[in-house]
Amino acid sequence: MNFLQNFAIGQYVPRDSFVHRLDPRSKLLFLLFFTLLVFWANNWFSYGLLLCFLFMVTAASRIPGVYLLRGLKPVWFMLVITVILHLLITKGGAVYVQWGWFSIEQAGVQQAIYMAFRLGALVTMGALLTLTTTPMDLTDGLERLLAPLKRFNVPVHELALMLSIAMRFIPTLLEETDKIIKAQKARGVDFETGPLIQRAKHMIPIVIPLFVGAFRRAEELALAMEARGYRGGEGRTRLRQLHLSWRDTLLAGIAILLGVLMGWWRE
Repeated sequence: MNFLQNFAIGQYVPRDSFVHRLDPRSKLLFLLFFTLLVFWANNWFSYGLLLCFLFMVTAASRIPGVYLLRGLKPVWFMLVITVILHLLITKGGAVYVQWGWFSIEQAGVQQAIYMAFRLGALVTMGALLTLTTTPMDLTDGLERLLAPLKRFNVPVHELALMLSIAMRFIPTLLEETDKIIKAQKARGVDFETGPLIQRAKHMIPIVIPLFVGAFRRAEELALAMEARGYRGGEGRTRLRQLHLSWRDTLLAGIAILLGVLMGWWRE
């Protein structure tokens, strides 16, 4: 199993698209606003509107939709558990299935669909953010947005850098995990059959080398940054300056329109 094909967050796909050219600050702010809209939605019209917007953003980003669907595989288990819990716990409305104490009712089905959509939409939008924005742009955008916190002695640059490095390391660690699993399988380790305890023990030869490799990469990165004279964000200059454009204004207008429409039709 290739982890890189099933995990979209943390990777960047270069394209010449409308979404790629947006300012990273606009993308970060809209992701926050979209998150609020997802949890604010409470009817079929609102969720349908958000779903249409997701399709539009995916088309504008020129990122293959199949790639995003594969990126949802790591959270499929959580999606299934969420749906099952709401089907079993949430009661109300018409009864669709009745078998002794077990029943599936209208409110449970509706809430299961809502929660599954919320989780899937947030993961998809987060994946689109990293797929269309370079780690450097994400760092600069986040640092600019958090710049007012410098007055309170908050290490904004260091926080943004740590977040960028963590996101950049996601595909690297997944690739390392994939190589370790293949190497262990070549040595005869079976990860898919046998008792649960036995399969858990088989994970030890994966976890230990993965942690050792992660610490080694972190040390190499720290030494490389020191060798290049990195001393924090104080006095640091940037080769590329961030500038807002008409695309960012259009995105702000779309965000306002989404909020107005959802507020108008909100129950």
